[in-house]
Amino acid sequence: MKYTSEITIDLPRDRVIELFDDPQNLKHWQPGFQSFEPLSGSPGHPGAKSRLVYRMNNREVVLIETVTRRNLPENFDGTYDSEHATTSVHNRFTKKGRQTLWTIETEFKFQGLIKIVAWMFRGALRKQTEQFMRLFKEFAESRTETGH
Repeated sequence: MKYTSEITIDLPRDRVIELFDDPQNLKHWQPGFQSFEPLSGSPGHPGAKSRLVYRMNNREVVLIETVTRRNLPENFDGTYDSEHATTSVHNRFTKKGRQTLWTIETEFKFQGLIKIVAWMFRGALRKQTEQFMRLFKEFAESRTETGH
């Protein structure tokens, strides 16, 4: 299952990247975010693995992030492994004057019996991605150049 989402952020690309690239900011724009724990490699760089924990619908969801490409400020890609799926996420940041177009290409590969019903989740998964993007936009646009 693949889809593409995009949003325009009313900030220069360098500022968007500064906020996007800091794991301390995840709590501000990813609902349910609990923790980010580096496991191996240099966090945020190709080959690095990290454990992300979320609380969703009264249950803990653990994702293992593997950074596959870091070509900032243009691109940042990773895979996210969970109990039921591997998700590939390709982030692209395009300058639009003093604004930034953030495009995410997402591909889910489901495992086990979840494959049978995965098609029912397509709309919900896209909606969740777009919610995270809107929340990041709101968070980023509410910050001043000094980070307040």
